[in-house]
Amino acid sequence: MTPTPAPTLTWAELRDLKCAELEGAADGWGRSSNRADAARDRIEQQLLTGLRDTQEGEAAQAAVARLRQLGRNFQYVYTECGLLRTTLNSLAHEMRTQQRALKEALDDAAALKFTVGADGSVTYPAAGEALIDGAPLRGGTATSNGLPGLVPPSGLVAPNPNAAKARDIADRVAGAVRAAAEIDWRYAGILRRLKAEEGLKVPDATWRDAAGDAAAVRDAAGAYLKDAIPHDASPAERRDWWAGLTQEQREEYLAVYPDQIGNLDGIPALIRDAANRDNLRLLIGELEGRDDERSATRLAGLREIDRQLGAETAPGMPPMLLLGVSDEGNGRAIVSYGNPDTARNVAAYVPGLNTSLDEDFATNDLKRARDTAIGARYHDPSSAAIAWLGYDAPQAIDGLGSAAVALDWRATEGGKSLNEFTAGLSATNENSDPHLTAIGHSYGSRTVGAATQQGEGIPGVDDIVLVGSPGVGVDRAEDLGVGSDHVFVGSAENDVVTTVPSKREVVVGAALRPLAPFGVDAGDIADPGNDDLWFGKDPASEAFGAKRFRVEDGPGLVGPVGPSIAAHSQYFDPKRDAASASNIGLIVAGRSSKISSQEYR
Repeated sequence: MTPTPAPTLTWAELRDLKCAELEGAADGWGRSSNRADAARDRIEQQLLTGLRDTQEGEAAQAAVARLRQLGRNFQYVYTECGLLRTTLNSLAHEMRTQQRALKEALDDAAALKFTVGADGSVTYPAAGEALIDGAPLRGGTATSNGLPGLVPPSGLVAPNPNAAKARDIADRVAGAVRAAAEIDWRYAGILRRLKAEEGLKVPDATWRDAAGDAAAVRDAAGAYLKDAIPHDASPAERRDWWAGLTQEQREEYLAVYPDQIGNLDGIPALIRDAANRDNLRLLIGELEGRDDERSATRLAGLREIDRQLGAETAPGMPPMLLLGVSDEGNGRAIVSYGNPDTARNVAAYVPGLNTSLDEDFATNDLKRARDTAIGARYHDPSSAAIAWLGYDAPQAIDGLGSAAVALDWRATEGGKSLNEFTAGLSATNENSDPHLTAIGHSYGSRTVGAATQQGEGIPGVDDIVLVGSPGVGVDRAEDLGVGSDHVFVGSAENDVVTTVPSKREVVVGAALRPLAPFGVDAGDIADPGNDDLWFGKDPASEAFGAKRFRVEDGPGLVGPVGPSIAAHSQYFDPKRDAASASNIGLIVAGRSSKISSQEYR
């Protein structure tokens, strides 16, 4: 670590520093940042759309590519200028704090009729009485020793009472100057690195530098911005906090902390989307500098999300909003098709086993949410569906994950995060009584079940859909908190996940296996009704009490190339299981009375 150089600042220079000029410079960089942001919006919302709608051919494709690059360049300018603005504002904020400390010390000196010298020493007048003759004790000059209030022992000589006060003032003056010098040195280093290479192109390496720049400014601006972000507040309180900020404050948060604002439940969806699009570029920049397998896998997922965000939205299709993205755990990504703040019907789809922030999630799980949104919008155009990867789903390919899929703890932790997210949806939705649906697929259904058992259940959720479920942790639909008439289950006959044996069957089966030759059926003993699964009662059983909707049986367990679990992944696909996809769309659109039913198992 490079040591901080000795202070060269004087207290008079600190006193006379015009912080307003720093803030004025910050405003100038802010205006540049806003202009770059407006230029980026014009390219993405007007020029690209117009070009796609009116032109075809290779030349048009080349022009689209060039415009996209130009939009990325403006995005970089927006980010860097925003960082400069916040750096200067944070510098002014910290310097002003030291100016206040200095002013208080100088005011105390003036009130006591002390004199503060140019070097920070403090001269004080005679005061008190000598022990022997009672004469006033002579004045003197005190200097800072870095130990406030410490006065050396005086033996038999009574100290001048002004000496300790002068020493304290000298220490405070010196402390303010030292702190200001450290602040000046620290911010000078940050400002030196906030520069771009010459030229118009912004390559990936420049985005890696931007990620480092953002990290440096975040560290410096903690007291100025970050400490005020209400992480421990409720989503409704966060919504009100954001609404109470000035436009300049919002712009600074979006420029410096897109990761914080973009992933904060309770912030409006369009704001989260804007923040996360910037955060996505920074994350890609960070990961492109690494060569390990985990980073390569994560990078592929982020690039695919980025590609889809930049792709043309077909007429009538729901817009794609990025409501969350981070490198935490197995990766986080929350993608909405349709605006969940304006839609009357909103669904949150929770994926399960093996889901992580990779190309498969960005391709297949996002498609499930998109298909759901399209299916719901057919019945009510005011509908949105969200792919919610806001937790660490178990991973069957790693040792810990293989055990985790058989346990509940990841579902429990995920349930907490899901409740926070849906509380945010309820807080920001503009409709008086929005219709919210939680959809759990595979282990995601266990996560939804866990969420219902915490607090007062899943905030704002009216309906629950469970597909490909190995159980949800409760044995009755009515225990999920929305009423059994509002719990819907889709379970394909060839979906092996929906037929996993219960924990009791596994234990009893192992114990009674030696008696099998004598006609002893361990399954009948452990599960007499044959309606128990690993995580509780089979949601498709009559005993559970949910509404089972019709789905296709799905491909057999043995496919052309061997064992197949294809039936587990087609519930949302209108081409592979039109019945299931249609029923899910009806439920999400608030038309559950029109679903087609299927007999219980």
